[in-house]
Amino acid sequence: MTHEAGRQRGKTAPGRMRRRDFLAHTGKAGAALAAIAGTNWLTGQAPAFAQERTLHVLEWSSFVAPADVERGRQAAEFGKQAGVKVTVEHINANDLPARATAAIEGGTGPDILQLLSNYPLLYSAGLDDHNDLIAELGGDEIYPFIREAVRDENGVHRGVPNFFGGGANVYRKDIFEEVGIAGPPATWDEYLEAGKKLKHYGMPVGQSLGHTFGDAPGFAYTLLWCFGGKEVDEGGRVALNSKETANAVDFLKEFWLAACDEGGLAWDDTSNNRAFLAETIAVTLNGASIYFVARNDPRKVAPGFADRLGHFLIPEGPHGRYHGVGPFTNCITRYSANKEAARDYIRFVHQDDNFEKFLVINKGYVNGPLPKWQEHPMWEEDPAVTIYRELPQYGRNLGYAGPYNRQSSEAFAKYIIVDLFAKAVRGDSTQSVIESAERELKAIYEA
Repeated sequence: MTHEAGRQRGKTAPGRMRRRDFLAHTGKAGAALAAIAGTNWLTGQAPAFAQERTLHVLEWSSFVAPADVERGRQAAEFGKQAGVKVTVEHINANDLPARATAAIEGGTGPDILQLLSNYPLLYSAGLDDHNDLIAELGGDEIYPFIREAVRDENGVHRGVPNFFGGGANVYRKDIFEEVGIAGPPATWDEYLEAGKKLKHYGMPVGQSLGHTFGDAPGFAYTLLWCFGGKEVDEGGRVALNSKETANAVDFLKEFWLAACDEGGLAWDDTSNNRAFLAETIAVTLNGASIYFVARNDPRKVAPGFADRLGHFLIPEGPHGRYHGVGPFTNCITRYSANKEAARDYIRFVHQDDNFEKFLVINKGYVNGPLPKWQEHPMWEEDPAVTIYRELPQYGRNLGYAGPYNRQSSEAFAKYIIVDLFAKAVRGDSTQSVIESAERELKAIYEA
C-alpha cells in the first residue's frame, strides 16, 4: 500500500466508510462476540442484568490523554447498556504494582486490574481463569509474546491482553540535517557518530536509565540483545556473564558520555517527553506520544513543530535488531463479586468497533493484540507513525531468550538489567557490574 493510495483512500472514503471497509475485511465483528456473550451490544438493547451492580476498573494514566477519555466513554456506554455503574480509575503506571499487591493481599479493591508486562504471572494466585475469554477474543491469533505474558505454568491465562506498546526513536529531522547527519542511523555505530554531533551541537540523545517502567527497560534490554547478551539461555539458566554482555556495556559507556544527556540517570517516563518538547534533546526512544502531542496540542509546541519530526527503529547491533514490547492486560480478580460484569466489559472493549476507536485515538502509540490491526488504514494515513506498525516483527519479551515467566518478571521489577548499565555509566567497571547483576539473577532463577 503506497502513501499515495492511503491519501486517495482518505479522499474517497473518509471517516465511517473507511472503518466499515476495514471491519468488513477483518471479520469477527461485535455481533459474534455478542452472541457468545449472550448480549446484543450492537443494537444497544440492554441485557437482563441486575440494575444495582458496580464495576471498578483500575488502569494507568495514558501518555495520550484522549485515550483515557475514550476509555471513559466506552465504560459509560457499557454501563448504560448493561445496567452497571462503571468506575475507571487512572493512576501512574509505576504505581500499578503497589495497588495490585494491596488489593490482592487484602482481598478487596478493583474488579479489573490493568497489569503491565507479565505481572499477571506474579499475581496469578489472586487472578481469575481467563481461558474462555482468550478463546473468544482471538485464541492462537493473539500475538504469542503477549499471550506468554498471561499464561501460567499450568496453561491458565490470568488475564486478557488488551494492547501492547513499544518504542521507536523520535528525532528532529531539521537538527539532524543542520549538524550533517544524512539520515536515521541504521546501526548502533552510526547512532554513536550521530549522537556525538548532536551533543556537540547542544541537543543530545535523551534516554532514561532510571527506575521507571517503560523507557529505561525498553532501552537497556534491547541494547543488551542487539549485542548478543541475554539474562538467561533458552532453558532459563543464567547466561549474563559473557563477552557479548561486556561488549554492550562497553558500548554504552562510550555512547552515554559522548552522545547522551547524562541527567537521564534520574529520568522517569515523562522526563524525556518534556525535554524533547522543550527542545533540549534531539532524539529519544519513546512511544508515539511525543509526536501525538506535537501534532495535536498547539499549547505545547510552536506551529509546524510536528512537521520537523521523524521516527526510526532501534538500530541494528552485531546480533540484530530487537524491540521490547509492553503488554497491557485486563485481569479479573478472584475476590471480585462482579465477575460476569467484568467479563462482559472485557468483551465490550475488545469489540472491533470499540477497539478501533481506541486504536485510532492512540495514533500509533499502541498496537492491537491481533495481527489484523496492523492492516488498519490508520498506519498509512500519517507516515510519521507508520514505522510503529513494524514493532511486532522485532518484539521480544523480558527474559529473552528464556521463558517469559515469574523469574523474568521479578528481574524486571528489580531493574537488574537497567542497573547493570546505569552503574556502568556512573563509573563502575564492566566486569563488576556484570558480576553483580549475575548474582542477583542467580538469586532469582536458581533459588
